[in-house]
Amino acid sequence: MSPTMMRLFAGLAAIALGAGILPFSARAQATAGQSIWDGVYTDAQAARGQGQYGQHCAVCHGPTGEGSFVTPPLTGEFIADWTGTTLADLYDKIETTMPLNAPGTLRPAIAADILAYLLKENNFPAGQKELGVTPTELGAISFDVTRPKPAASSRARAR
Repeated sequence: MSPTMMRLFAGLAAIALGAGILPFSARAQATAGQSIWDGVYTDAQAARGQGQYGQHCAVCHGPTGEGSFVTPPLTGEFIADWTGTTLADLYDKIETTMPLNAPGTLRPAIAADILAYLLKENNFPAGQKELGVTPTELGAISFDVTRPKPAASSRARAR
């Protein structure tokens, strides 16, 4: 590839990141105030999501989210693909592109319930508050594959 083409692609990527088109932008992490490790959904919401998953997702992704030779798994290795994003990015993917046979037909509450179910199936802890559906709420929750280390100030208070 020529240097001119490389600069063009780099420029387009920078524009896409700045505009928020690509999900794994630094902007996504910078605005996140919570982590998926903070209990951002309830067990009741995940239970509703399990039923919705069975109705809308299992036909392609399998009854336990194992995926197939055509569709990606929704447990285990799938999680690493979302590192550095926020829940707004994954929610948007679910709400606008799923189910494959009728993209964009899931109501916001159903997409949030399915997302809660996926978090539970991937062993992220439940909490006391249901997962919201607004970009502001979901954009404030970072998708951390590993549990973040406690901040120095919270460790000092714990002593």
